[in-house]
Amino acid sequence: MTDARWLWRRENLLPLVLGFSDGILTALTLAAGRLMTAGQPVSFSLGLRIAAGAFASGAFVFFVARYSELRRELIRAERQLNLTSHGQLATSHLGTQALQEALLSGLLSSLAAFCGALVPLLAAALVPAHGWVSIAAALVTLALLGVGLARAVHGRVIYWLLALMAGGAVLSVIGAYLKIVG
Repeated sequence: MTDARWLWRRENLLPLVLGFSDGILTALTLAAGRLMTAGQPVSFSLGLRIAAGAFASGAFVFFVARYSELRRELIRAERQLNLTSHGQLATSHLGTQALQEALLSGLLSSLAAFCGALVPLLAAALVPAHGWVSIAAALVTLALLGVGLARAVHGRVIYWLLALMAGGAVLSVIGAYLKIVG
């Protein structure tokens, strides 16, 4: 596919959703102490730095997870094919494809994490007097993500919506308690 439709393929759903939700939750955990405290607004610069951190960690974590999963599938295929030498598929064209897929998934996940982290942090920078607005923006975004996920996996919308919002609320409280960025 030469247009942007490749982005919305089913195999890209996990890295996009995981990255976006991870970015939002990372931002809430790191910045909730400042978001809930009057007098110390979140600057645009701080928001970009936190989003960059979400990008970097998201890229590494998702790449490692996806690549190890794909390598495990190749090892399983070797066993099913009764190949006598281990690692044959991993060093073949299939191994190269697994690496490329993991790199692309890691990139998608990290870009989504960057964008997700920007949601509450840009809201905080734009409305510095009311930190709760940024937390509300994050929770609404997580709710919308829950609706999308529920539809994608044929689940109950209300459960997914509430689960993601509850996760965001809990991590906001934890972040406020920890005051990592305070």
